[in-house]
Amino acid sequence: MKILVCVKQVPDMDSRFRPNSAGVWFDEADLDWRMNEYDEYALEQALQLKEQLGEAPEVTVLSIGPDRVVEVIKKALAMGCDRGIHVSDPEVVFKDPWQVAGIIAACAGEDGFDLVFTGMQSQDRGSAQVGVIAAELLGIPCVTTLVGFSFNDGVITARRELEGGSRGIVRLRPPALFTCQSGLNSPRYPTLPNILKSRKKEIRTIPVEDLPASTPLSVTTGFYPPARKGSGIVLEGELSGLVDRLMEILRGKCAAVRL
Repeated sequence: MKILVCVKQVPDMDSRFRPNSAGVWFDEADLDWRMNEYDEYALEQALQLKEQLGEAPEVTVLSIGPDRVVEVIKKALAMGCDRGIHVSDPEVVFKDPWQVAGIIAACAGEDGFDLVFTGMQSQDRGSAQVGVIAAELLGIPCVTTLVGFSFNDGVITARRELEGGSRGIVRLRPPALFTCQSGLNSPRYPTLPNILKSRKKEIRTIPVEDLPASTPLSVTTGFYPPARKGSGIVLEGELSGLVDRLMEILRGKCAAVRL
């Protein structure tokens, strides 16, 4: 069995984000970078399946971006992946989900993967479209918002998160693509022995120019923080007095709305 895991490097969400000079993305200066949280669940699920099936499955990790994304590939190799693919593309942040999915499909189609795992969405863009579009381009079934996974006798039983806290159960056979949701598992930490082993593992670099190009279907025209709507009010003092003050404030706001 051949398994592909797609991971993305995203800014740490505790960073302070500012629009760049072009106003279409954030300024990357002084940002810290990490693996996308949802991709960590995808990676862990692939590694658990590898452990279940023994050494036969090969797990490949794929990441698209500039040279710095090699760091998340190295982390995935240290966690247990067998080899890495880096699609070198410094301009990937300006590509829409259709183009990114096309890159993934071009790489996955060459190697004939049985299973593909991705995160449900990325923490920076949050489109939740790349995985499902890649599955469509590959012509394989797609199971989204994965929160449960088991594999027995060639059959996958997948539990999906639906609206309102409900769950859906899907059974299928490979090949298939899965987008992974939080709660699916608890991602592991790289161990020192695996970190040392990972230094000998292959990372193949593919220039994005060597892959088929897709025309964007959408373009980012603006990137900006939401406007402030006003400051909050903190009330301090005895509870009985606070209630009266709160009622006065609410009456004043209601009167202003009527006017």
